[in-house]
Amino acid sequence: MIAAIQVVMTVTQLTDSKLVGLMLGGDKEAFAELYRRRQRDVYRFALHMSGARDMAEDVTQEVFMMLMRDGSSYDETRGSVNAFLLGIARNYVLRRLKQERSFVLMGQSGTEEVSASNDLASATDHLESIARNEEIRSVQNAILSLPAHYREVLVLCELQDMSYADAAGVLGCAIGTVRSRLNRARKMLMEKLRPVRDETESAERLKSARCFA
Repeated sequence: MIAAIQVVMTVTQLTDSKLVGLMLGGDKEAFAELYRRRQRDVYRFALHMSGARDMAEDVTQEVFMMLMRDGSSYDETRGSVNAFLLGIARNYVLRRLKQERSFVLMGQSGTEEVSASNDLASATDHLESIARNEEIRSVQNAILSLPAHYREVLVLCELQDMSYADAAGVLGCAIGTVRSRLNRARKMLMEKLRPVRDETESAERLKSARCFA
């Protein structure tokens, strides 16, 4: 029992690249630890890129199956394990999107809906909660509407806090290209969200007016 605990502690303390090496040697604990660490990043990337939870789950499984089959292709000198996995995820997502030619937008089927509260929250709080969730869905849908090469850099750098260098590794392009695409993606997103912001501001002004009515 003590030996097993020591093995687990050792595995959790290793770097991702060390875990890949152990996994290639047949260490199941190393693979399990890699999955625990990086599954969420892969899933979130696929979800933000596609808007479809089923697709995100499928892509995540495919990425880690690919890691088991072809983990030897990982080169530590070319980037992190996380960037390597997201690069694989990107290829799968783009392939699936080309095949399906459609998005399941956030807020439609396959997304989490806001559950009804069982407590006696006030009507004002309830309406504000609805407004917040509508705004979140608007942002998610605006991101999904961006062309894939702008969407992916926004997801990596803004939603997953990836460095320009790592994002460039995932996308297979120069750091300067990442910067220029991200700048363009931000502008496009702001333009798409402008009607939403105007509507929100109008609602806030209406709310303030009601307070003095």
